[in-house]
Amino acid sequence: MVIDPAVSAETAGLLRANAHLLSRIRLGWRPEPVVTERPRRNPSSLLLLMATPPMIALVAVLLESRVAPAGFVVLGAFVVLVLVRMAAINESPPDARVHERVVFEQARWNEGRYLLPEDFDTEARAILARAQEAIGTVLRSHVNAEGLLDDIRNAVMLPAQEWEIARLLAKLSSLRTEHRALLGRGVAPEVAEVVAPLERALDSSEAAVLARVEALEGYAGHVAEAEAAYHARGQIEELRARLPRYEELLAESGADALAVPEIERLAEDAGHLERALRRSVTSAHEAFRHLEG
Repeated sequence: MVIDPAVSAETAGLLRANAHLLSRIRLGWRPEPVVTERPRRNPSSLLLLMATPPMIALVAVLLESRVAPAGFVVLGAFVVLVLVRMAAINESPPDARVHERVVFEQARWNEGRYLLPEDFDTEARAILARAQEAIGTVLRSHVNAEGLLDDIRNAVMLPAQEWEIARLLAKLSSLRTEHRALLGRGVAPEVAEVVAPLERALDSSEAAVLARVEALEGYAGHVAEAEAAYHARGQIEELRARLPRYEELLAESGADALAVPEIERLAEDAGHLERALRRSVTSAHEAFRHLEG
């Protein structure tokens, strides 16, 4: 599901964790009311309960069997405790009911600010998945976490892009489903002339959304290149830190003259990777500006 980034993180987490309840709410389900205060019982209600036919029959059996008075009292007290305990259990609202009520209230309060999987048709789900994959590539990258990209703007702008794309795809899916249902019932020849422009409108809208997604994928591609250069640079730097130990071993073994070219090449590789990383980051920044436009 996709949630409007304007929704608080706490509420968004609650909605995401209860998507199954949100689907039921969409279909008209309502949670049972929650009793927040236990009703007071009249002391005489317990006496009335003891006066019911089953309890009177139990007392008669005990009297006829000549049970010792002490045993009669103990057994009677046990029955009363069981009945009181059962009444208390029935009066206490289960935690699940309270949780369902909280989810229901948040869903009603934030109606229109979240989208469920069933809001998208097959084509829309595929496009949305591409957008989410591209956004995830950027936000999960080390170059973003290290601040080599504009991590703050990414954290704000990319979720907003995801929500806008999802919102448009949900509207497109709804109209497309209605349109297909109409065509499935058959269309008169004079209506066909009106249907064609509507179909072009749907196709144009999908193409516009797809263009947004492709821009996101282009940005993610530049970030992926920067990420690869970042990891390669880290490996080279790690190897360079070990060079003194290798040089010491080569000097002691008398093979240092043969290894000098390889060591120099390692240093050159580090420089190449550093420049490649900078170029990749610059390209990612340019793609970001294009995405904003």
